[in-house]
Amino acid sequence: MSLKEKFIQSLQILGILEVPIDERLNCSIESTRFVVLDTETTGFNYTDDRILCIGAIVLENGVIDLQNVFEHYIDQEHFDKSSVQIHGIIRSDVLDHKSEIEVLQLFIDYLGDSVIVAHHTKFDVTMINNALERNGLPKLTNKCLDTAVLYKRTLIKSNLLQHKDHYTLDDLADKFDISKKDRHTAVGDAYITAIAFLKILKKLKGKHEKMMLYHLFR
Repeated sequence: MSLKEKFIQSLQILGILEVPIDERLNCSIESTRFVVLDTETTGFNYTDDRILCIGAIVLENGVIDLQNVFEHYIDQEHFDKSSVQIHGIIRSDVLDHKSEIEVLQLFIDYLGDSVIVAHHTKFDVTMINNALERNGLPKLTNKCLDTAVLYKRTLIKSNLLQHKDHYTLDDLADKFDISKKDRHTAVGDAYITAIAFLKILKKLKGKHEKMMLYHLFR
């Protein structure tokens, strides 16, 4: 970053210079199509591990569309038995599995230009982008939101209150009294994340006269 760019950024942080709005974000929350996603993987290594399942749900105009759910299992050569105790996916259990490239193409069509929402988004998006790259497909360019980050913006700032550095999806489920019945399934976690996202939005809307999409990215 050049000295000029650093100076402009400092002015924007101080509120002296208005931050330019990305036109893709200059729309209402209600008119935005969100795709809330989760992946179940063989592990947490970006290079060596693979996606076993992608689960996603559409959220639009404050409504979770349960009639339009994305859930596809991927046939992978790499399989780590130690991760089965977390996601419960056993090779013999998956009857309707597809190749990685087939699931990725289906997901890209489902996603479109929607805003991605996930809990700890970096992990899921990086795993998907690595899979896309392996299959000679372009990486995702969608705008992304992280419920772990957004949730921290709802907390009261006070020296008398102690907050965590990181909040898990279980933390949010407990905070918002969301059932964890289908926890650690891709669609189940996407559903929990979608409900948590709606509750976070409700809290954040109280801070703005009219909530716009760009407010979530500041």
